Amino acid sequence: MTREATLQMMLRVPAQLGRWCGYPLLTDKLHGQWIRDMIGGRGDMTLLAHRGSYKTTCLALAMAIMMCVRPAQSILFMRKTDDDAAEILRQVRKIIGTDAMMYLTAQLYGQPVGFERATTDTLTASCYCAPRGSGQLTCCGVNGTLTGKHADVIFTDDIVTLRDRVSYPERERTKGVYMELQNVRNPGGRLVNIGTPWHRDDAISLMPNVKRYSCYDTGLLTRSQISALRESMAPSLFAANYELRHIANDSALFGQAPTFTNDLSKLYNGIAHIDASYGGDDFTALTCGRREGDTIYLYGRIWPKHIDAVAQECLGTVEQHLCGPVWCEMNGDKGYLARELRSMGAEVRTYHEHTGKHVKIATYLRKWWKQIVFLEGTDPDYIAQILDYSETAAHDDAPDSAACVCRLLDQQPRRFTT
Repeated sequence: MTREATLQMMLRVPAQLGRWCGYPLLTDKLHGQWIRDMIGGRGDMTLLAHRGSYKTTCLALAMAIMMCVRPAQSILFMRKTDDDAAEILRQVRKIIGTDAMMYLTAQLYGQPVGFERATTDTLTASCYCAPRGSGQLTCCGVNGTLTGKHADVIFTDDIVTLRDRVSYPERERTKGVYMELQNVRNPGGRLVNIGTPWHRDDAISLMPNVKRYSCYDTGLLTRSQISALRESMAPSLFAANYELRHIANDSALFGQAPTFTNDLSKLYNGIAHIDASYGGDDFTALTCGRREGDTIYLYGRIWPKHIDAVAQECLGTVEQHLCGPVWCEMNGDKGYLARELRSMGAEVRTYHEHTGKHVKIATYLRKWWKQIVFLEGTDPDYIAQILDYSETAAHDDAPDSAACVCRLLDQQPRRFTT
């Protein structure tokens, strides 16, 4: 086989090369196209494919091929953790060391490609000829440092995980790291993303040129296999992992999608409620609400901050929507928040909470859910917390605040109803 024929074979039928390297289930039509897009596509790309579709195997093959046929390119590979990234680096090393790859690279260079450097986070092939001193393929986790790193091609693989679904700080941290990658790639470089969406506002929402391959699209799973997978796990996990869509937790109370209005006057002369955070992972949640007959109009915001940092902004939002008084419970802070808000000029009402959160949410917010209309501009994360709420949910600040407003409007209709 001539050098040119070898090069063309590696680039045009990479799935065949994958089968020779020990991955017999790779197909030319599906996986071959994925690998070709990873190696030779133009511009950034995002591949979302279901679990068990061999997308990470395709990525490992793509990186192995690129190291051998494009020896002047530098590559950065990122996964969620350093250990996850190192695992794929080892896979790339094994692919290059297979008999098939050694035979083909010998046709390209006169001798098989070996390694000048092989550590847990760096791989440099013997054919690497870039003038820079950095490694050819470098890997790191989301927590790793990007300072000083640069690459011609950057691959991300599953940097969004279940942790991003349940944790707002984790989602924001992953998004920040993803945005920083724009400064890591060299001019003219590419960013190739592979993964699974877990939340409406996770880092995948920032990724361009998305191509989706659900379990119904790839042809890799039979109907009976899909049915068995659906029955073996929670609906929310099946939806994320195999249908590439986000749904509320299977034990969530609020399955119906909310409705919205852009009529600001629907909240005028309504009331407000603040569920304060005093540190940790809790959110400060603000809900403004007004009842009109059998409909409750709500507007909500949440902040991953201590109440002291957002109290003034809360009151500004309440004033903007012409709502009042502001209600807050006294159980935890012994009236601290009420005193602070009054010192800022707010009209405040206090109460002692005697009902458990889950009972309150399941009773009042669920009762009114189909008759609630949200004002446009309500924080997406406020809505997401409600849709994802279950008795074991990681966060319940938004549904708790919304339930308190619904209870006030439900129990005192004469005072708060028009």
